[in-house]
Amino acid sequence: MPALSAEEKIVEIYSTLARAWGPQHWWPAQSRFEVIVGAYLTQNTSWINVEIALKKLRAAKMLNLEGIRRIRMRRLEQLIRASGYFRQKARKLKIFVKFLDRNYGGSLTNMFAQPTAKLRGQLLALNGVGPETADSILLYAGQHPVFVVDAYTRRLATRHGILHERSTYEDFRHLFESALGRLDSPSTPSLSSNAGTRVLAASSQPGMAAHSPSRMSAAKRTPLAQAFNEMHGLIVSAGKQYCLKAKGRCESCPLGHLLKIESTPPRQLHSA
Repeated sequence: MPALSAEEKIVEIYSTLARAWGPQHWWPAQSRFEVIVGAYLTQNTSWINVEIALKKLRAAKMLNLEGIRRIRMRRLEQLIRASGYFRQKARKLKIFVKFLDRNYGGSLTNMFAQPTAKLRGQLLALNGVGPETADSILLYAGQHPVFVVDAYTRRLATRHGILHERSTYEDFRHLFESALGRLDSPSTPSLSSNAGTRVLAASSQPGMAAHSPSRMSAAKRTPLAQAFNEMHGLIVSAGKQYCLKAKGRCESCPLGHLLKIESTPPRQLHSA
C-alpha cells in the first residue's frame, strides 16, 4: 500500500474504528446544560469522578440552570467535590451562568444560535475555559461542527505519525477538521451500516460503546458534526483500551496495521 498522508491516515483511522466498534454514544447526558456542566467537571479528572458529581447534583435537583444560578457556592462545592478542584469548578460554573444570563437572557438556544467562531471566542474568554472545554460545549451541547482535541487525540496522532507532539491544539484541530470533512463523501464507510451498532459494555468487549444512547448522544446534528462527535469518541476508546500512555498495545489494536504502512514524517505546524 502506498504511503498515506496525514489526512488520509485520519480518515483511515475513523473508517477502521467505525467498522470495528460502531457508535460510541457521546455525550452521555440528558440535556445541553448537563453536557456543559460535565465539560467543566471533567477538567483534570476521570469521567468516573464526574459521574459521581453529576449524580449528586441530579439528586439535589441542581443539575439545571436555575439550580446552579441559585445554589450557594459552598453547597455547590460540596456536591461536586468528587470531581476534584471543586472550588475552582464551582466558581467557573457560576461564571458561565452569569455569562449566559448577561449575554443571552439565560437561553442556551439563543447562545447556540450564534456563529461558531463568535461563540467559541466568547467561551474562550471565560475564566477556566480552554480550547478543549469550549469545543466540547460547542460540539456536544450545541451541535456545532468543531473537533475536540484531547490527550488521547494527541497521543494517537503522534504515534501514527500524523502530527508532531509539539504541534499546537489548533494545529491538531484544523487538521482533523480538514481530514474528516472528507467523510461527507458517499464512498466513506458510515456508522449507520456498521454491525457494531449494538450497545455493549466496554468491559465485555474492548472498544464497544461504554454508554447507552442518551438524549444528547442521539441529538440531531449535521453529518460533519456527527463525524467529529464519533471520531472523538472512537479515539477515546482507542486511548483507554490500546493506545495507553505508558506503552501502546499495538499488536491487538484494530489500528495496528496502519503502523506498518510507510507514511510521511509527522508534520509540525504553526498556527497563526
